[in-house]
Amino acid sequence: MKRYLVAIAKIFIPAAIGIAVLLTVGFLLDPSIRYKYWYLCMAYFFPPLGKESVIPIGVYGGDFTVPIIGKHVHISPINPAIMALSIAFIDSVVSLFMVWNYDLVKKIPLLGNFIQKVEELAMKGNRKYAWVMPLKFVGIVLFVMIPFQGSGGVVGSILGRIMGMSAPMTWLAVTTGALIGCFIMAYFAKLIFSNILAGISLLFILTAIAVIIKIWRESK
Repeated sequence: MKRYLVAIAKIFIPAAIGIAVLLTVGFLLDPSIRYKYWYLCMAYFFPPLGKESVIPIGVYGGDFTVPIIGKHVHISPINPAIMALSIAFIDSVVSLFMVWNYDLVKKIPLLGNFIQKVEELAMKGNRKYAWVMPLKFVGIVLFVMIPFQGSGGVVGSILGRIMGMSAPMTWLAVTTGALIGCFIMAYFAKLIFSNILAGISLLFILTAIAVIIKIWRESK
């Protein structure tokens, strides 16, 4: 009986924590940004939206003219730290659910098929995942940190499972990568919106670094 209660708790605790925290944060925010915050947090669960799109939208603020109808609206910005912490928190909670209920999640129709596909690609040495394997903990941190599609808490947790990492270490790696990546994205977006020239310069530097890393990975 106790084992079943623990299993049920592992299913519902992450969801309960996630909903409670995001609702609480939303109610503590100014009413002008409350629903924007909730909509963006919900949108993060639906591909192809990721941290690279949700966070900048949250950080953005100012006057905006709606195309076609020409209506002028004012968009209130959300504090970059709040956006970064919230999106990283979602990745962390999702990872907690995954590492606690991995075998159960594999039986869920659509999500189970996705997990199986990622496992097969990773085991076959797919370029997208192969570089993560030798780096273990650091690899997952970097993988989750880099803002490209399919690098969030779900895939990070799958890779941790494949590599044989413990549930706590996998969760810690995903959470660490999410925090670093989300804060970089949030303050980079704020820099671009406040100083376009400085933002473009930084973008060129980051692009050059990304190209160098890509060349190094392919040469290895």
